[in-house]
Amino acid sequence: MSDEPLKNKDEIEKDVRAALRSEPRLGPAFHLRALQIEADGAVILDGQVPSVAAKKIVLEKIAAIPGVAGIVDRLHVEPATQMSDGEIRVHVRDAMIEEPAFEQLEIRECVGGQFQLTRGVPQGARGTIDIEVHEGIVTLNGAIPGLTSRRLAGVMAWWVPGVRDVVNGIEVSPPEEDSPDMIEEAVRVALEKDPLVNASQIRVGVRNTWVRLTGAVAANAERDAAERDAWCILGVDNVINEIEVIP
Repeated sequence: MSDEPLKNKDEIEKDVRAALRSEPRLGPAFHLRALQIEADGAVILDGQVPSVAAKKIVLEKIAAIPGVAGIVDRLHVEPATQMSDGEIRVHVRDAMIEEPAFEQLEIRECVGGQFQLTRGVPQGARGTIDIEVHEGIVTLNGAIPGLTSRRLAGVMAWWVPGVRDVVNGIEVSPPEEDSPDMIEEAVRVALEKDPLVNASQIRVGVRNTWVRLTGAVAANAERDAAERDAWCILGVDNVINEIEVIP
């Protein structure tokens, strides 16, 4: 047990704000709507962030602060396009239906508070993806085989431009043990599925939960898209983008 004295709420709040101010990757678009420190040292975050990367950077920075007992994450990403919940749901649903990796899965969507089967599988489903959207937040549930498929479903939801957050509650059945190799596989699959990226030009390395991207692409937009894909992978805590742009 550490002999370091426990910090009070004011000290933890001061450390949290200092940590966020010191992080240049967050940029001027980042702001907290509310920051609350509970008596037990839990930090409640509420606000809007410019990207999935910014959201994960904030969570990692705060989790590393001594005295922080936990984080209640109410941070949401500023949507690239304003869309209604119904529009978002349709985009996510159609993407799941069209994805070849999900062709043996039942797809259900929540409409008016009730789940309805959107795409069944005549020869017997290997799993189910349930889609629900509320205030721009996509919640995915169900059970499917494969950690990589679970991660792919989350990335595909993030690709819809009106989405503010993705809560990926899909279970993996049968269970699989996670590892850096599994994260690397999911990043590679996401890059291959992204029409904005030439995955053959990009190399992926993973250490623990950190991803390093190297290689060469033709445009900054492609470099940025590859980094966004990596950040959107469930379980990735940091992305080091060393991709060169060679027009």
